[in-house]
Amino acid sequence: MIRRRRFEVPLSGRQPLSLGERTLVMGVLNVTPDSFSDGGCWQEPSRAVDRAIEMEESGAALLDIGGESTRPGAESLSVKAELARVIPVLERLAGCVQVPLSIDTYKAEVARVAINHGAMIVNDVSGLLYEPELANVVAEHQAALILMHNRGRSREMYSRARYLDVGEEVADELSDSIQLAVRQGVSASRIIIDPGLGFAKRTDQSYAALAAVDRLVGLGYPVLVGPSRKSFLAGNDSLGPNDREWGTAAAVTAAVLEGAHVVRVHRVREMVRVVEVADKLLAASEKLPRWEVGDTSWTEPI
Repeated sequence: MIRRRRFEVPLSGRQPLSLGERTLVMGVLNVTPDSFSDGGCWQEPSRAVDRAIEMEESGAALLDIGGESTRPGAESLSVKAELARVIPVLERLAGCVQVPLSIDTYKAEVARVAINHGAMIVNDVSGLLYEPELANVVAEHQAALILMHNRGRSREMYSRARYLDVGEEVADELSDSIQLAVRQGVSASRIIIDPGLGFAKRTDQSYAALAAVDRLVGLGYPVLVGPSRKSFLAGNDSLGPNDREWGTAAAVTAAVLEGAHVVRVHRVREMVRVVEVADKLLAASEKLPRWEVGDTSWTEPI
């Protein structure tokens, strides 16, 4: 377990997002018919708004709205179709919830319109690989940017899941995404990074990426981890998405203890409780004397 750094991520028009004192929970709101876990559940705008309010009341500190499924094998969606799904929800949410809204998109035009309708964060599952010009939109509107590690499009990502050292390669490739964003004018203070569990990673590689979250922390940026209901948690029983909550709880705990600042989940109420316990364990560990292998004496915490 590490000592988690604290960050203040600027958000246009409101107080900065404080990260590090406690782990923040981001609620997933998929307004899609085909997402791997909850496709079709919240596609109707009024139901999506009710769900968002429920997640905020359950302790979500952020809400992430997505209009296109990026599950492996998914087909891409047009800008027009994606906007038709997310904008009616954003329009309603802007006056209903107090927490910051994130738009889960890799498309520059979708991000531009979504920001104009209340989104303050852009969550790019491609790490700027699909549409690098997305960084220009983020910079222009002074939004925050989540850069997730990925390789290839949804239909081909598993063919790119070849690693010698998952942790090192994920960190190196995210560093490239960060540099691209900064070159395009995105302030480094507005960047959050995500190891991309399940994206271009097979089961063992997703576990390796989760175990290497501390390497991402070492890059000097806030870290978001999204293990919720991912297929790598299915285990030998091949559990369906809705039966992976216990695995999600374990992965969320591991992420917190590795130094993650935000966890992205579907079941907010339950995972808020998990995070509270993990945060207390992390805080307790910081007060313990430190011991290194080979040492014969304890040292006080720094």
